[in-house]
Amino acid sequence: MKHRRAFRWIRGILASLFAIAALFFLSAWIGSSIPRNADWTEPEQGIEIMVGDNGIHTEIVMPLVSGVKDWRAAFPASDLPDPSRPYTHVAVSWGEREVFLNTPTWGDLSLPTALNAATGGDGLLHAAHYVRPAPGPSNRPLRITEAQYARLVAAIERQIPVSPTREVYRGYASYDVFYDAPGTYHLGNTCNQWVSNILAEAGVKIGWWTPLPGGVMKWIENPAPD
Repeated sequence: MKHRRAFRWIRGILASLFAIAALFFLSAWIGSSIPRNADWTEPEQGIEIMVGDNGIHTEIVMPLVSGVKDWRAAFPASDLPDPSRPYTHVAVSWGEREVFLNTPTWGDLSLPTALNAATGGDGLLHAAHYVRPAPGPSNRPLRITEAQYARLVAAIERQIPVSPTREVYRGYASYDVFYDAPGTYHLGNTCNQWVSNILAEAGVKIGWWTPLPGGVMKWIENPAPD
């Protein structure tokens, strides 16, 4: 009898977890399908950015120097382990501190770290420097006007600590680092939601709630293969 009760209890817990997961994914699909800036169209001329996706995490890739913004002061190459490469672009993203700093690979992600991130963890900014990144399905180009890019820049600048002695944390490779950033990460406010919020502030058409990378990338046209 005790074994039967234990089995029913475990089965009930598993069923509840499955229902919660199913509700989350359904809500993410619905929320990401409702557009913000629904009347926006990509201009013929402007500044080309990219939206990168590694399957879990998205980032905004921008020219390191343009007529609107020079990012070299905010994200200096001197912070990188390899500052000597001829970097042309900087990719900025946001995420949960412990996940960023303690999981160099997804195989290093522990259950306590994941649960802490899902329920509320401190934010951290990630800056990766690239040399002429190539467009592709996981790095999709997007053209916006200079005025829209200026709004995107302003939205990102609000995430950069003003202190001249800000902490710099080593990244995963020779071309990336982390910085302190405001905000609290949780399932309702993920790294992918951060990207869509920044794009929305620029005026780009993007989903309302995009906790998963697919909710962001489905709004960015996949470049045609050569």
